[in-house]
Amino acid sequence: MVQRQIPKPEEIFELLKFRKFDPDGRRRRLASAQTIEDLRRIAKRRTPAAAFDYTDGAAEGEVSLRRALQAFEDVEFHPSILKDVSEVNTSTTVLGDTSALPFGIAPTGFTRLMQTEGETAGAGAAGAAGIPFTLSTLGTTSIEDVKAANPHGRNWFQLYVMRQREISYGLVERAAQAGFDTLFFTVDTPVAGARLRDARNGFSIPPQIALRTVANAAVRPWWWWDFLTTPKLEFASLSETGGTVGELLNSAMDPSINFEDLAEIRAMWPGRLAIKGVQTVEDARRLADLGVDAVLLSNHGGRQLDRAPVPFHLLPEVVREVGDDVEVMVDTGIRNGGDIVACLAMGARFTLIGRAYLYGLMAGGREGVDRTIEILADQVRRTMQLLQVRTVEELNPSHVTQLSRFTRVDAPAPPAVSRRRDL
Repeated sequence: MVQRQIPKPEEIFELLKFRKFDPDGRRRRLASAQTIEDLRRIAKRRTPAAAFDYTDGAAEGEVSLRRALQAFEDVEFHPSILKDVSEVNTSTTVLGDTSALPFGIAPTGFTRLMQTEGETAGAGAAGAAGIPFTLSTLGTTSIEDVKAANPHGRNWFQLYVMRQREISYGLVERAAQAGFDTLFFTVDTPVAGARLRDARNGFSIPPQIALRTVANAAVRPWWWWDFLTTPKLEFASLSETGGTVGELLNSAMDPSINFEDLAEIRAMWPGRLAIKGVQTVEDARRLADLGVDAVLLSNHGGRQLDRAPVPFHLLPEVVREVGDDVEVMVDTGIRNGGDIVACLAMGARFTLIGRAYLYGLMAGGREGVDRTIEILADQVRRTMQLLQVRTVEELNPSHVTQLSRFTRVDAPAPPAVSRRRDL
């Protein structure tokens, strides 16, 4: 029989430890977020549908995005045992310099539309964390202002080669003069992908105030207050704005770009050169032979060609083919530090986060980006400890299995052409 007794009041009060109330609503929101998905839910509550869907959505049926997310869910880890992991080093070397964590912030367009601090928040948070920040050609903060926000950190610039080549060339020169150390030449956007959420929302730059827009924004007055009381939304690479996102992108993109344009940019850029949007082993090999410094396996977050290859699935084959000649990087679908560790184990030198960063930005501005980095850093560190590896360099393919839901079927050979001539 269990001996029972009347509890003493002081023992009850000892158990009732209430958390101190934080009057700062933003801090409370962000402290409650334990995962990137938590930040996504907060972002969705606080952001008008058109802006949130621009971030969250992808092209056409969004198959590429779902497959990329599923690929990371299908990772199986294989931990070692009985190794001292009381101290773990998450730093790595990428493109000639160090990063405190094995991920950086990817380039994102129209960022101040998501939350008015925009790229300034991203660059400042990246600098504070000791990781690189990448500014998009379609960014809403100038090259010089990003440099001011992250004066001592690593800044990278993502380049679209536009129809008016002089605009692109001028951006390359400005990024070099501002001390950006790496240029990401993007090769997967000859035209804009069919982003159906944006079309259905009538998403345009600047936002058009229609009845549907007003109704959706009515419960988010803080977003409109921020938008209307901060500097005008402008784009570093476009002389004028207006129209749908697709129309803006199509005015900036050029379907005629080719390897000659790559050579031209290479000749004028003094720093490291990475190619963003590589999706085949053959293209990775050709770029390595041309002497680029890195290839970024990416399907643009599923926002361009739907049903494009999943970068994580492509990673092992590309690393086997070119890993000794160029640095191989990965983006698309990364929502957890475990995803980052899996990429590193499969041979990636580095990873980039896009949506994860923007969810934090929408959830809480600069503090939200800090929280994104903190969550991912904790997950990277904990995953490494549970795998029982002390450094990024110790990760290798024996730590990961890619479980497969799909079987690739090669295209059938074309039918033989009969040479028989009927009489």
